[in-house]
Amino acid sequence: MIPLYWQVPLALGLDALCGDPRWLPHPVRGVGVLAQVLENPLRRLFAPRSAGIVAVLLVVGLTTGCCLLLLSGAALLHPLLADLLSILLIYFALAMQDLRRHALAVLIPLRAGNLALARERVGWLVGRDTADLDEGEITRATVESVAENSVDGVIAPLLFALLGGAAGAWFYKAVNTLDSTFGYKNERYLEFGWASARFDDLVNFLPARLSALLVPPAALLCGLDGREAWRIFRRDRHCHPSPNGGQIEAAVAGALGVRLGGENSYFGVKSVRPFMGDARRPLRAEQVLQATRLMVTLTLLVAGLGIAGLYWLR
Repeated sequence: MIPLYWQVPLALGLDALCGDPRWLPHPVRGVGVLAQVLENPLRRLFAPRSAGIVAVLLVVGLTTGCCLLLLSGAALLHPLLADLLSILLIYFALAMQDLRRHALAVLIPLRAGNLALARERVGWLVGRDTADLDEGEITRATVESVAENSVDGVIAPLLFALLGGAAGAWFYKAVNTLDSTFGYKNERYLEFGWASARFDDLVNFLPARLSALLVPPAALLCGLDGREAWRIFRRDRHCHPSPNGGQIEAAVAGALGVRLGGENSYFGVKSVRPFMGDARRPLRAEQVLQATRLMVTLTLLVAGLGIAGLYWLR
C-alpha cells in the first residue's frame, strides 16, 4: 500500500515530468461536457438559479462519486492498483507544468521581440483582448494569469488532494470546472451560473489565502522581495473583482516589484480595476520567468508542508 504522503509527491513528479500530454484526453474535459449536457434539461425543469444549484450538486456529486467508484473497483482487483490509480488521478488534477509551459511559450517570443506571436500565445492564458498589447501589457497579462492560476490549477487541487486524496482533488476540479463553464456575469449565466461562481468562491477561500500567505517565504527562496510581498498583500489584496484572485496577485505584485491591474479590454469593451502593487520596476519579459519560478517554488513549499503534516499524523 502506498500512503497518501507518497502518492502526492509521486503525482507532482509525474506532472513535472509529463505535464498534460496533448494526445491524451484530459478528464476535466469530461467534467465540462457533463456540465454542458445537463444545462438545457435542467433549465427546462427549474427556474434558472435553481437549475444552476442542481447542476452543481449533480456535477460535483457525479464526479466525486465516479472517482470513488473507480478507486473502489481497482481496490477489489488489487490494493496496489487502487494506489496507482489514485496517483494518476491526482496527477491529472494538477497543472503546474502545463501552466509553466504556457507562460514560457509567451516568454520566448517576448524576449525575441516577436510581439505578434507573444500576443497570440498570451491569448491562450487570458480572456482579454490581446491584439494591441505591448511588451509591458503582455507581461502583466501573463503574470496575472500565472498568479491566479497558481491557486486554481495547482495549489487548491494539491491541498484538496492532501486532505481527501484523489476524490478530494476531483471534488475541487469539478467545482472549478463548473465556474469556468457557467460562472460568467452575462445575460445567459447571471442566474444559472450563480451557484457555480459562489461555490467556487467558497472552496477557494482558504487555498487562495494560504497561497498568498506563503508567497513571502517562497519569494525569499527565489531571491525576490518577501517583505514587499507581505506589505502589498496586506494593502492591496481586496483590489480585485474576485474575492480570492486578488489575494495572491497582490502578493506576487509585491514580490516582483511591479504594478498589476488597470485597464483591460474584453470583446472591445474596456474594463478598469484598481491597481495592485507599486511600479518599482517596469513590466518586462523577465518578470514572466520570475513569476513562473515563484509559482513552482510556492507549489513545492505547500506540498512539502502538507506532506510533512500527513507523515506526522500517520
